[in-house]
Amino acid sequence: MASSKVTFCALLFIAFSLSLVFQTLADSNVISTLVVDAGSVGKQISKYFFGAFFEEINHVGAGGLWAELVNKRGFEAGRTTILSSISPWTVIGNRSTINVQNEPTSLFSSNKMAVKLDIHCSSQAECPNGVGLSNPGFLGQNIEQGKRYRVVFYLRSLGPINLKVAFIGVDGKELTSNNIKALASYVASWKRFETILEAHASDVKASLQLTMDQKGVIWLDQVSALPLDTYKGHGLGKGLFQKVADLKPTFLRFPSGCYVEGEYMRNAFRRKNTIGPWEKRIGPFNVWDYWVDNGFGYLEFLQLFEDLGTTPIWVFNNGISHHDKVNISDIGPMVQEALDGIEFARGPITSRWGKVRASLGHSKPFDLRYVGIGNEDCDKINYQESYLKFHDAIKHAYPDMQIISNCDATKKALDHPAELYGFHIYSNAKQFFSLYTKFDHMPCFGPKAFVSEYAVWNEDAGKGTLLSALGESAFLMGLERNSEVIEMVSYAPLFGNTNNQRWLPDAIVFYSHQSYGTPSYYLQKLFSDSSGAMHLNSTLKAPSSVVASVIAYTSLTEKKNYIKVKVVNFNDNRANFKITLNGLDVTAKSAKHYYNRDFLLVF
Repeated sequence: MASSKVTFCALLFIAFSLSLVFQTLADSNVISTLVVDAGSVGKQISKYFFGAFFEEINHVGAGGLWAELVNKRGFEAGRTTILSSISPWTVIGNRSTINVQNEPTSLFSSNKMAVKLDIHCSSQAECPNGVGLSNPGFLGQNIEQGKRYRVVFYLRSLGPINLKVAFIGVDGKELTSNNIKALASYVASWKRFETILEAHASDVKASLQLTMDQKGVIWLDQVSALPLDTYKGHGLGKGLFQKVADLKPTFLRFPSGCYVEGEYMRNAFRRKNTIGPWEKRIGPFNVWDYWVDNGFGYLEFLQLFEDLGTTPIWVFNNGISHHDKVNISDIGPMVQEALDGIEFARGPITSRWGKVRASLGHSKPFDLRYVGIGNEDCDKINYQESYLKFHDAIKHAYPDMQIISNCDATKKALDHPAELYGFHIYSNAKQFFSLYTKFDHMPCFGPKAFVSEYAVWNEDAGKGTLLSALGESAFLMGLERNSEVIEMVSYAPLFGNTNNQRWLPDAIVFYSHQSYGTPSYYLQKLFSDSSGAMHLNSTLKAPSSVVASVIAYTSLTEKKNYIKVKVVNFNDNRANFKITLNGLDVTAKSAKHYYNRDFLLVF
């Protein structure tokens, strides 16, 4: 037996090695006690318990986790029927030296828009610094001294070219550049150009500039800039990738959220538009009011899962958007699209879509075992009927696939087959604390809960607060305690670009050059060891403002066994707390070594 005396007024975490024993003196003023039965078998928590949620929101794909530096690289924001603004691209020069307009004259039939530059410079003296276009990226391109960057673009011209490609600092100083020269006969039709730039200086708010100082007419399209130094060369920014990896997610849900649905079906996420050469990918104007070029597409998502060593959960559109839908009589092609997406992920190279995957550089199938049919569509017309179309077709082709329903079984028992059901909750901190008992009386049979979106938001949340984390912690402890009916849980949203946060709060906030975790992020790290752990039986005697959870787990890196005690006091008053661990099996040597040591934490 071991006991410890703890005084606290916030969130408490204690990790005990099972090979150690702690003993403290009794405190007559203790008003809260937690007695842990460490010697008995508790309840097994799902090995996929704690994961992560990725949605293309807050500009978190391109310009975030996906390290693309150019914003609107294809000039497609207005599509083909409307000549779009080139924003955030800006023109270098004035009307006397250059005229710029969009034209549907691209090399790529799927992305028809290109930009035409009619340059009037009669001599180099008239345009000594060149005229052309500048792209600021996603409110600042982070260019680092000594790092190399690959710039790719497509160009055609009515004459010879001498195009300068450069990264320019916010103060106007050149960080690196290269000149691309070509004869008129070579660039009379569209050509792909690529150059590697090595920065000799740094700037966190740099811009990419493409300029000429001679008269002529050129067209530019599909301009991309990526650092060569990405995670495993897969295009992911190392810093943000590590932030996700540090959560040790056992699964990642993608593409997730309203982004799956779209405001209309024409801008819903469609897997088929996000694979193959990035220049040919069709991007939507997404539900969060910005253009997405789909450089971070379906294959890149699957590669992310493999790099993280985690399980993918693919959520696909089921023919329903926010404002329109596909008729049930016409749903067949979308069902086939879902089947094709699964085959792309896990089919052998002898299959149609497995062969496509292999041709894109990944011959080995991905381990896709979970799919979600739509997002938050349960109460919409056609969902139940369309769900069954998808469900039956997928189960026929892939009997082992775990299928997730949008319908919340905590409100009403499901009337259709599913392995998991979605539960989404956004509320204030007090409500979250009360959700500690939310799943206490759910039946142990039938589909389990996938808590795929949760967060304290609005007034309590701000941009991320400790109060939010305290409320969320009680909710998560309740999920651990009811592990027999809970399969998975993930916070939402995962990322937020501080320059364009359409949703607050977010777990990880980033700028062009740095990032930080909110209190809710660090709370998730605290719960990351719960996946596959054993929830231990315990008895708590405490005010109603105090809840606790105890798990036993094995650290695979340290090869040691641990007991983790989590306690939250959702009250302004400090509470004295005593923890007693019964049934620890310790060796005489370790007991002697640690005998009579006090263990005291004060927060």
